[in-house]
Amino acid sequence: MTTATPTSTATVPATTFTECYLLSPDMIADPYGHLDALRAHAPVHWSPMHHAWLVTGYDQVMRCLRDPGVTADRVRPLMDAVPQGAREDAERAFGILSRWMVFNDPPQHRRLRQVFQEAFAARAVARYRTFTEKATRAVLARKAVPGRTGDLMADVAKPLPALVFARWLGIPRTDAAAFWYWNARVADLVLGTAQEESEYRASLQALVSLEDYLAGLVARRRAEPADDLISQVLKEGRVGESVTEEEFVGMLTQMAFAGGETTSNLIANTVLALHTRPGQLAAVRENPELAQGAVEEALRLDGPSKMSIRAAVSDLELDGHTLRAGDRIFLVTAAANRDPARFPDPGRFDVRRTGATHLGFGFGAHFCIGAALARLVAVAAVRTLVSDHPG
Repeated sequence: MTTATPTSTATVPATTFTECYLLSPDMIADPYGHLDALRAHAPVHWSPMHHAWLVTGYDQVMRCLRDPGVTADRVRPLMDAVPQGAREDAERAFGILSRWMVFNDPPQHRRLRQVFQEAFAARAVARYRTFTEKATRAVLARKAVPGRTGDLMADVAKPLPALVFARWLGIPRTDAAAFWYWNARVADLVLGTAQEESEYRASLQALVSLEDYLAGLVARRRAEPADDLISQVLKEGRVGESVTEEEFVGMLTQMAFAGGETTSNLIANTVLALHTRPGQLAAVRENPELAQGAVEEALRLDGPSKMSIRAAVSDLELDGHTLRAGDRIFLVTAAANRDPARFPDPGRFDVRRTGATHLGFGFGAHFCIGAALARLVAVAAVRTLVSDHPG
């Protein structure tokens, strides 16, 4: 813990605030009390501990998400975190990351995103509804072993998104184990879990292996189209015109990384929220259509994504503070989604909540392109779990 002190770029309020490191185990386990206090203290706060601005107010986060003077390009900070001994393995891996939509700003981001726009539209994703519902029942049937205690994450929340996303991407079952191993290691790199040099090496190599695998899969789908995302995008003809094949494959590594883990956590968080609130659980059981509202409330109240890191590309004024060019900015959406200025009684989980839009999937240019598919999978899982398997 440390107490924030003035810096040359910060105008610090008269009152002080004792802050905690946001990625500490205690904060990861339960960040919300601290984030509520931080937002009440100052919705825009300079943190010497994080060497960054912590933005926790809803309106202030939205301002940053809209501002072209705030960049999403954070490949360089990720590269800088790699231990010196692993740098020789990093060049190709970070070249792959530089092609991820999430690390690009408009107009480059727009050019990359439009390649997937049709494939990710809600109407296109809806055709996977039947497969998702069947997969949900199949996964639940496998866990229903008499005398066995169930494990929500291991039995349902992890395998269900893996099944759906593998089907959607066209990953053969024989390749699934390696595919998801690579994704887990890539997550270690991108989410900052990797700490030791050996962990960085494993993550960097996994990203390269994932790209090699997907490049091979793209080549096979050119020769033998199938009913999957890669074939659909290739058929539309933008690869080779709007984007290069290298860019397309790089973006596929982002799709692979983003799909499974976040949806698994969304399912688990929604079910946990319902089972710790009997009244809300009863409402969803009585009206399964409220499963959609339950998923949205989980995204708001305890979503898988807690913050997004940005940087200022030029000086900007925010809530009476001057953010200097080059300053890091932590957009703490987990705090913004509980801002009482936007959400009445923000700590209450309400499957019928209406009003302000939560930021669980981001906003604007970087709104999660896979949101429709993630919602489809999560709602199917929650509806079936609470209706057909009340335990």
